[in-house]
Amino acid sequence: MYSKDGEDYFVVDSHVHMWDGSDENQRNIHGAEFIECFYAYHRNLSPEEYVWDFRKYQKYTEQNFMTDIFENGYVDHAIFNPAALPAFYKNGFSRDLAQDMARRSPERLTYNHNFDPRFGEAGLRRLEDAAHEFGLKGVKIYTAEWHGESRGFKMSDRETYRYLEKCQELGIKNIHVHKGPTIKPLDRDSFDVADIDYCATDFPDLNFIVEHVGLPRLEDFCWIATQETNVYGGLAVAMPFIHTRPRYWAQIIGELLYWIGEDKILFGSDYALWQPKWLVEKFVDFQIPEDMQGEYGEITVAQKKKILGLNAAALYPHIEVPEHLRLNPAATEAEPVGALEK
Repeated sequence: MYSKDGEDYFVVDSHVHMWDGSDENQRNIHGAEFIECFYAYHRNLSPEEYVWDFRKYQKYTEQNFMTDIFENGYVDHAIFNPAALPAFYKNGFSRDLAQDMARRSPERLTYNHNFDPRFGEAGLRRLEDAAHEFGLKGVKIYTAEWHGESRGFKMSDRETYRYLEKCQELGIKNIHVHKGPTIKPLDRDSFDVADIDYCATDFPDLNFIVEHVGLPRLEDFCWIATQETNVYGGLAVAMPFIHTRPRYWAQIIGELLYWIGEDKILFGSDYALWQPKWLVEKFVDFQIPEDMQGEYGEITVAQKKKILGLNAAALYPHIEVPEHLRLNPAATEAEPVGALEK
């Protein structure tokens, strides 16, 4: 929980990792390229005091994670959204480590399974096994992963639909899809958001959380998400611009509030890319610059509370929000900033 100026904020970090990008785990040059690109994002968008040494960043400890997320980071509950990347890493990038930690701390950690439809029947069996073991509420999909000669797939592919059908059967409702900036050596076009329009229409009972809000395709994402009521935006990668490019961040959050509204935006640090402590602090203190408020309005305390944790808890009802941290339905807070009528 985070407290500031008499207000308490329940915090759900909806996008965290526990990865191993070490030299020993790299299968090939692409494993090195991937973690080095990750580190460039971390180094260039973090406050100086939060920048790690590269070796620590490659493979940090479980104690680093628990301290940065829960002890210092104000997080009440965190959701693993792992990337497997078996083409680049011998033991996978982050999935196995996340599974082990979630087993031991289910009250604070939720594990979302990662699947790739190109693994066919074997992948479906692994999804079923994980669903039974972890009581899965969500999955993470990385459409630009390499698999053999294939360098990506689409959410509209028939094979992907088989896995989404299996998710429906298993009661897995939250589908987190990486649709953000490219990461070397992955291909930019494989992260395009257009395929979300198909699967969101064809699977109305599933929630599609578009991680990184489609950046740099924010406008495309907003046009899709305002029409598809089951499409949500995850702020990982977007929110760190609050430090380096605050007016750009104001534009991002202003557009999201205008188009999709305050109930469909989720906080995520993308740890260990960034730490939740400074993101939470800066977001609570943030306000749309006065000269931009004529177009975007102001961000209210209630909207910040929803974004920081209450929206994610609504999608993951096993996350219990203490009564005193819930919003009072009778409270007369401002309406969403310009949100379109659906």
